[in-house]
Parts: sequence; structure tokens; C-alpha cells
Amino acid sequence: VGLVALAFIIFTGGFHTEWKHIRRLLKEGTILSTVGVVLTAVMIGGFSSYLLKIPLPIGMLLGAIVSSTDAGAVFSVLRSRSIHLRSDMRSLLEFESASNDPVAVLLTIGIIHFVMSKQASQQELVFMITQQIMVGLAAGYALGRLACLVMERMMLEYKGLYPVLLMSFVCLSYAITDVLGGSGFLAVYIMGLCMGRTRFIHKASLQDFFDGLSWLSQIAMFVVLGLLVFPSRLITVWSSGLIIAFFIMIIARPVSVFLTMLPFRMGIREKTLISWVGLRGSVPIVLATFPVVAKVPHADKIFDIVFFIVLVSIAVQGISIPWVTRWLGLESQDEQQEIS
Repeated sequence: VGLVALAFIIFTGGFHTEWKHIRRLLKEGTILSTVGVVLTAVMIGGFSSYLLKIPLPIGMLLGAIVSSTDAGAVFSVLRSRSIHLRSDMRSLLEFESASNDPVAVLLTIGIIHFVMSKQASQQELVFMITQQIMVGLAAGYALGRLACLVMERMMLEYKGLYPVLLMSFVCLSYAITDVLGGSGFLAVYIMGLCMGRTRFIHKASLQDFFDGLSWLSQIAMFVVLGLLVFPSRLITVWSSGLIIAFFIMIIARPVSVFLTMLPFRMGIREKTLISWVGLRGSVPIVLATFPVVAKVPHADKIFDIVFFIVLVSIAVQGISIPWVTRWLGLESQDEQQEIS
């Protein structure tokens, strides 16, 4: 359930990305979603290993799982809490949150492979991640172009069948890429990007449909994953989970944002807001099930800590983002006047 839901959420993030808005922010968003995620994972991993007294690879696994911001959480907060950001800031935040999930998935799978394979080397890990990225990019682009062609040329008798057809393409893209040794999540995101910048029949209604499907997928994920959590175990990790959560919010995320944005002309207020809008949502919880399934040492403890981190992130950052935006003076006055 988690894998299928996550595939649709990541595809929707790419499908809703407006290319005309992110074109001039492509460098910033790409570096944030790649180098920024890796830096965040390394800092969290080292700190978690020291705090929890666990082996460094296990700490890095925890860091990889919670290294990315959650697209669904960011989208829902920005669009439902009456936050009127400038269009460039909103586009950058949404693009970064939508594009960094595949990187976190790759890191998580790669570190699990490294931990569980006694003969695995760092070179093999780098080769595996490179293969996942290259195959995922190629397959996602090719299948995205094919999906656009089919959607435009195939005249179905009922309009309601087009969402079914596109859902089938998303599943097909993930499956084919996975069989070829690539990242299925990266493939569905690239497929979504390709379709998002291409015109074809019923595109607007399909975007609305997948927006609702993404919300439904998140609800299903939280319900199913909530069944896997034991409240009695959360009590035992609340102190360490709280410390790691605030380390992410106050140190890891801001440091990675400020370092990766050094080459670009961006003010301190903008960097501060990007640092704070680093919400963790359902995606890290799904990734936390990967080590449990693979029977990685300390997997249950990692899952409980990740779940607690997500709860703290949503409760603290999700609620305070409107206030922080106003405090930094980054609200769009034009949008406010249009609404009033």
C-alpha cells in the first residue's frame, strides 16, 4: 500500500509542477533536492549515531529516511493555510519538496543494501545509486513521452477512462524501471514532469483527479502506517525523537539550505523560510518500513523515532509556517490585495 501510494504522490508532484515557474529556479531547486538532501542526511546520521549510540551506517540510514521534505505536507500547508507567498518562493518550495523524495529513496535503499550485504563496498554502493538514477531518468522520460502521445492519440469512448489509463501508465512506468534496475520513484517523477509541460487532451481534469488521488493516498498511508505503531514504544523514544526532530529543524536543515544556496543571490529571510518549510510527512514513514522489511538491525527503533519526528514536524512547523512567513515579511502583497 505504501509503495503504490508513494508512487502516485511523487507522480502528482511532478505532474503539478509548472515548468514556466520553475525554469528560472531550476538550479536552486535541483541543488536543494540533491546536494541539500545528502548534506542533511549526513548531519542527521552522524548526530543520531552519537545520540543513540548505534553504528554509523545505521545512523546514516535514519538520516537518509528523514532527509527529504514531504511534497504532500508542503503542498497542503501552502495551499490550505492562507499563505500568500511570492510566486517564485512558492514555486521553489514546491519544486524542491516534490523532487527530493526520489533522492531520499535512493539513499535509503542504497544504505540498506550496504548494511545488509557483508561484501558490499562503497564503490558498489555508488554504482548502484548511479544505475538507479540513470535508468530512472531515461525510462521516466521515454515513458512520459509515450504516455503523452497515447493520451493525445487514443480516443476513448468515455471521458472517465482517461484517469484509469494514466494510472496504468504510472504503475507501468514504476514496474518497467524497477525490472531494468532503475529507480521506479524517480521514473514516475520524471514522467510527471514530462506530462506536466506537455499539452494533451483532458490535462486539466487529469491534474484535478490526481490531486485528489494524492490526498487519498496520503490518508491511506497514514491509516495503514498508524496500525504499525505501538504507542507504548513511542513513549520509550520520545526524548531522543524530540532531540533529533529539533536538531533537524534548527541545525541540519538550515545549515544544508544556507550552504547549498551560497552560490545564488538569495536573501537571509528567504533562506530562513526555506529552512523552516522543511516538513516531514508520510514519505519518511513509508521509507522507515524498508529497513523493517529488510530486517536491518535497530529497524523497529528507527521506525518509532521516524514516526515521532514526523509528528513533531507537522505539529511545530506546520502550524507555525503562516506566522513565520508574516514575521519574515515574505507575504505577497499583490495576492493579498487580489483576495481582499
